[in-house]
Amino acid sequence: MAGEYKLTVPLDASGVEDFKPDQPVKVVVVDGKGKASATVAKLDAKGHGTATFEFKENPGALRVLLGPESASNDEMQGLQTIGVDVAARQFAVKDVKLAPIAISTYYWRWWPIWCRTFTITGRVQCADGRPVPGATVCASDVSFWWWWLSKHQVGCATTDASGSFKIQFRWCCGFFPWWWWRRRFWQYEPLLGNLIGPIIRRDPKLKLPIPTPDPDPGIFKNLLSPLRSAAPSFPEIRTAATFDPGALAGLQLQLEPHLPAAPELQRIRLWPWYPWAPWLDCAPDIVFRVTQPCEGKDVVIVDENIFQTRWDIGTNLNVNLIANQEACCIPPDNRPDGNCIVISTVCGSLINAIGGNTIPALPAAPTDGFLNPGLPTNDGDRPYAGSITIGGLFGHGANAGYYEFEWSNGGAFNPMPPGAAGGFSRSYWGPRLGGGPVNFYSVPFPVTSISGQNVIESRNHFEANNDPASWGVTRFWVSNVDILMVWNTETFFADGKYRLHVKSYPASGAGLDLAHAAILNVCDTNEQNRLVITLDNRLNPDPAHPTAPDHPCGGGTVHLCVTEPDTDIINVTINGAKVGPCDFADAKNGGTLDIDFLVTDPDAHLHSYSLIATYGENLAVDLLGAPGATLTGVPGTQPGPDYARALTQGATPPAWSGGTFHLHIPNIRRVFPKTCCYQLELRAYKRTIVGCYSGLAHNNLSEYSFMVIV
Repeated sequence: MAGEYKLTVPLDASGVEDFKPDQPVKVVVVDGKGKASATVAKLDAKGHGTATFEFKENPGALRVLLGPESASNDEMQGLQTIGVDVAARQFAVKDVKLAPIAISTYYWRWWPIWCRTFTITGRVQCADGRPVPGATVCASDVSFWWWWLSKHQVGCATTDASGSFKIQFRWCCGFFPWWWWRRRFWQYEPLLGNLIGPIIRRDPKLKLPIPTPDPDPGIFKNLLSPLRSAAPSFPEIRTAATFDPGALAGLQLQLEPHLPAAPELQRIRLWPWYPWAPWLDCAPDIVFRVTQPCEGKDVVIVDENIFQTRWDIGTNLNVNLIANQEACCIPPDNRPDGNCIVISTVCGSLINAIGGNTIPALPAAPTDGFLNPGLPTNDGDRPYAGSITIGGLFGHGANAGYYEFEWSNGGAFNPMPPGAAGGFSRSYWGPRLGGGPVNFYSVPFPVTSISGQNVIESRNHFEANNDPASWGVTRFWVSNVDILMVWNTETFFADGKYRLHVKSYPASGAGLDLAHAAILNVCDTNEQNRLVITLDNRLNPDPAHPTAPDHPCGGGTVHLCVTEPDTDIINVTINGAKVGPCDFADAKNGGTLDIDFLVTDPDAHLHSYSLIATYGENLAVDLLGAPGATLTGVPGTQPGPDYARALTQGATPPAWSGGTFHLHIPNIRRVFPKTCCYQLELRAYKRTIVGCYSGLAHNNLSEYSFMVIV
C-alpha cells in the first residue's frame, strides 16, 4: 500500500567539474526518533536525479542526508556530509517536494574515498618458514593519543594449510569527531606511558600525572599546574557521550609551548606532538593479532604493538606474519627412503651436538653424552636429568609397526623398566578421522604391552592404518611430529653414561612379528642406530646433606637439603674478628672483609656461583667483583666462579666440583657503604639440563645476615 505522505528529494550535481554519472548517491532520511530510511539515486548525464520516500503517516521533522552508496544508514548519520532539514510544518501538504539539493565538486570527488573496500591477504608462518594452519588472524585499526590506545577490529579470517588468509572489510572516514569517539573503547598503553614519562621529566616544572585507564584530558591541568599562567581551561570527559574530541585541537595549541620537544614522538604520530584527527583518516592503520587452538588450548602466536603499525594502508595489502614458538606449524615430511631410522634430537638439540653421537663413531671421550662437549664456556659439557624427550623418525620404507628403546651402561642392552619409557601425543590439523570438521585433533601414542613387549606405535604404521591417502594432503601433523619417546630417568637410572638404541617390530595381525625384530641402521649408513646420553639426577632431599646446626636446610630455611649443589657460608671476619649471624660489626674505621664459603657438587657438574650482599631497599653489591677482591681455594680446586673460568684454572672437562673458597676484600667500605643490616646471598648452579629445561634448575642458596656500623 502506497504511503499517504510523500517526500521528493531532487538532486543536482550539474555544478560538478567534469561531471560523469559514474557513482550512485545514497539518500537517507532520519526522523525525530532516529529511525532511518534510505534509497539510492542515479544521476543522469546532466547530473540530475531524484529520490522519493513514502510514509504511512505524517513523519514529522526529518533530516535528509546525501553520501556514498557504500555507507550504511548508521554511518551516514555520522558523516560530515550534505544534509538538509525538513520541518514538520512542511507536511501540512502530503506531497512535499524539496528544492534541488546541490552536490559540489568537493563531495562528488570525496564520496568514493570516504567508504572503500580494503583487502588484506597474507600468510602466517613459523620463523623457519613452516606454515601455520587453523589460526585466526584479526586485523585492527589503532588510534592513540597521549598514553591512551584504542583498537578497532576490522576483520578476521582463518589460515588454510599453507598458512594463507584473506580479510576484506569496508572502511569509512569523514565522520564527526563525537560520532567516531562514541564507537571506540580506550585503554592505558604502557608502551606510550614509558615514552612520555622520561620526556615530561626533562622539565622539572612539569608535573607528570598518574595514568588512568579511561581518557581524561583534565589531567593536563595538573600537568601544567606548576606554571600557573598556562592555559586557563581544559575540556573534560565525564562520559563518552558528552566529549567531543575535536576540542583536542585547541588543547594541543595550549600544550605545545610548554612541553619538551620530542621528535621521537612526532615520528610515531603521538598527540600532542603530532596533530590528531583519526575520524578524518581515510586509510586505516593496521596491527594484527593471531590466535591458534594449539595443543588443546588457545594461544596467542602474533600480537603486534603500536610500534609495528602499518600506517595508511592501501586498498590492497599483503603481509607475512611470523608466529612465536607457541604456534603449531606444519613441518615438511623429511622422512628418508629405506628401512631405516634417524634418532635426531634430545630435548630439541641435535644429537651431533651431544658427545659420542657422531657417525662414524669417534673414540670414547669423557665428554660423551654431554651437550656441547668440550665447549670452553658456561654452556659447555651439560648432562641431562629428569624426563628427556628423544626425537627421530623412521624411513618411508621402514618395516617398523612398533618400537621400543633399549639401554646399556656398558654391558648387554636391556628393555626399559616399566614407567621409564613414556608415551606422548601428536596433534594434526584437518578433518577428524572417522568424519568431522577441520580442526586440531590430538592422537595418543602410549607405551602399550603387545606380545609381551612394551612398545610404541610408529607414525608410519598409524598413517598406513588411518585414511592413508589423506596424510600430507588434507591432514597434517603439527606437534610432536618426530617424538619417539619421553625417557623418564629419575628413580629408574643411576647417574652415568648410557647407550640407547631403538628396536623395531613389524606388526603381525594384532601382535608383533618377534622373529623379525631388528635394530635398524641409521638412514644412509651401515651403522646401527644408537644414542649416548650422560645422566645426572639429584636426590631432594638428599640423606648425604650435612645436618649440623651451622648448616641448616629444609623447612623454615632458604637452603635445600641437597648436595647437588651444596652451598654454605662458613665464616665471616671483619678486621680479623669473627662476625656470626645476627651479630653487630664495628667498621667505623674501615678495614678488611674475609669470607670463607663452600660451593660443591659431588658429580663435578658445577655451572657457576655468585656472592652478593643485599641491604637497604632493593640495594645490592657484588662481593666477588668488589674492587681489589681476591678469590682463592685450597690446592687442587678451581675457584671459578664459573665453569668457563674454572677451565682456565686447570679444571678438566667435563669436571668442576668446586670446593671451599676464601674471599678477601681489602676495603670494607667499598662493599658496606653505610650503617645497615647486610645479608650475604650465596647461590650456586649446576649445568644439568633438567626435564629439557635449558635453564639452571639444579641450584641452591645460603644466606647469612649481620649488622655493620660504619
